[in-house]
Amino acid sequence: MATSFAKGPRRPGPRGWRGTGGGAMPLLPTHPEWRGTTVQVCGLWPYGAGSGTPMTGVPLGRSLLTGATVCADPISWFMRAKLISNPSLFVLGQPGLGKSTVVRRMALGLAGYGVHPLVFGDLKPDYVALVRALGGQVITLGSGRGYLNVLDPGEASAAAARLTGSARRALLADMHSRKLHMVSGLITILRRTPPTEREETILSKALRLLDERHHGVPVLGDLLRIVKEAPDELRAVALDRGSMDRYRDITELLETSLNSLLGEGRLGETYAHPTSEPMRKDAPVCFDISGIDDSEVQMQAAALLSCWSYGFGAVAAAQALTNAGLEPQRHYFLILDELWRVLRAGEGLVDRVDAVTRLNRERGIGTAMITHTMRDLLALPTAQDQLKASGFVERSGMVICGGLPRDEMPRLTSAVDMTQAEQNMITSWSTPPSWGSTNEKKDPPGLGNFLIKVGSRPGIPLHVDLTSAELDINNTNRRWQ
Repeated sequence: MATSFAKGPRRPGPRGWRGTGGGAMPLLPTHPEWRGTTVQVCGLWPYGAGSGTPMTGVPLGRSLLTGATVCADPISWFMRAKLISNPSLFVLGQPGLGKSTVVRRMALGLAGYGVHPLVFGDLKPDYVALVRALGGQVITLGSGRGYLNVLDPGEASAAAARLTGSARRALLADMHSRKLHMVSGLITILRRTPPTEREETILSKALRLLDERHHGVPVLGDLLRIVKEAPDELRAVALDRGSMDRYRDITELLETSLNSLLGEGRLGETYAHPTSEPMRKDAPVCFDISGIDDSEVQMQAAALLSCWSYGFGAVAAAQALTNAGLEPQRHYFLILDELWRVLRAGEGLVDRVDAVTRLNRERGIGTAMITHTMRDLLALPTAQDQLKASGFVERSGMVICGGLPRDEMPRLTSAVDMTQAEQNMITSWSTPPSWGSTNEKKDPPGLGNFLIKVGSRPGIPLHVDLTSAELDINNTNRRWQ
């Protein structure tokens, strides 16, 4: 007896599957048809399709509109995707909504790409755990917690010994300029006024004499000693007219300021001793200055200024060796969290940040600046500093906004193009959590939500979810637990 088997797969009919459980349609509905001019239906025909979210860079989270993965960071979007004109990022948002978290995610991902995160002054600290987890270097500064010799060129001295010709002269000139700027900056913080033109000339000459006569790395005590010794070269630039008494009168205030930096003044002894831990240039680095109390404003200003000078000196040395073909190219991701505190901490820091935002392409440095609102940038003491700080947002390659209050929108839209829908989205994220039991943790609705803006392009709203490995690193509330 022959048995027949059906050949090929079984297929439904034109009206669906027949039989038990099939659900065939006895009547097929007719779809309505509409006709319009090309002006009226220009967005419907030809069928339009929106572009997908960028897939180049560090995976940040998922789009709030489509659920697609969103990848973004200023260095990848500048180098690889060519989406922005300079590798810089500005982050705005109210406290507790995850501003530092999204930047830590970028730093973690960029470290995987070979970019070294740098934090020149962690005030909270928010980045110590991340840098340690990456196997980087944490340098602790503060009263009795570490020393930073502002006359120590660090890696730059060894780099200069490996260079020749104009490259060596340029690096030596940069080293001298940084030391002079650093000593003048500390004196400015102590006096609340900058040193005179004559005092800066004396300091410059004294630093050059130290380089010629001192064996090893000098400290501030050596600088004070050479000023007191009054060599002929120093007396000549002081214009003492051959009178030692006149020289003493000219340098008296300068000696007083230098003596205050040796442990007897308001800045303690942080800068009076050799550097306790030299900075590496081939690893993530974080300067932890969280041990300095917020009430010690001058000490914070001095720590930030010295960390910046020392850190950028190491970066300049690495780049000089790269340009000479002696070491591989390295890229750095510089993080400036709590920017408002940095800018208000001391005279000269606004200009230093301004210079970095203009030259980061040439220096191989990507930057991320984080603050709460645009109002922070307009609260600086002088109108000139306010204008410079406002330019940070306008020049940033990309801007990321978390939850912000409604009254912030006019200031923000003066620097960033935003639609009304985007403004409403951002302000809705600043709503506080709902009322609940005192024992129940309530997250604010905008926690982890951000809007990425690049120029006048439509913003990309996304939500950042942390992995289990990131939860402890991103816990900034340890003292409350």
